[in-house]
Amino acid sequence: MDFMMAQPRVGVGKAVSPAPRSYGACHHCVMRRIQAPTRASPSTLSAGIVVVREDDNGWRVLILRAYRNWDFPKGVVEAGESPLDAAVRETSEETAISDLIFSWGETYCETAPYRAGKVARYYLARTAQAPVVLPVSAELGRPEHHEWRWASFEDAAGLLPPRLQPVLAWARKKLEAN
Repeated sequence: MDFMMAQPRVGVGKAVSPAPRSYGACHHCVMRRIQAPTRASPSTLSAGIVVVREDDNGWRVLILRAYRNWDFPKGVVEAGESPLDAAVRETSEETAISDLIFSWGETYCETAPYRAGKVARYYLARTAQAPVVLPVSAELGRPEHHEWRWASFEDAAGLLPPRLQPVLAWARKKLEAN
């Protein structure tokens, strides 16, 4: 598949400096190329988690489907909430997974801006929980997602949109480094 995409950003920790910084790209050459972000701060910041678990066949990644769109658990960071806290809250709200272990620390990978400047920041965490529950959202009166899967990285790559491919590659590289 041929496509061009803006480079996403990589960072570490909870605090985010409002001043423009340089970030490494989250793809096959993680931390080798440096570039300036496209905006000092996104119009909307969402936070989520690339949730992984290991089984007899290797690492599996949790992906969620809403209509035709596959994604990782994520949602908007609320006022006064850190991006990491928002990511944990959203993952629990959307999947009922609460045993997240941040074995790789608080590093994250951000998407390039999309949909009117929105940026999604993803952390990497593992879980031992295999069954996933799609709880009913009080706001919607139904689950936010229609389907969930524990997918291999190859299967996830075939389902996730182009804007999430660098995030998936970043997570895979982190797992392979351990």
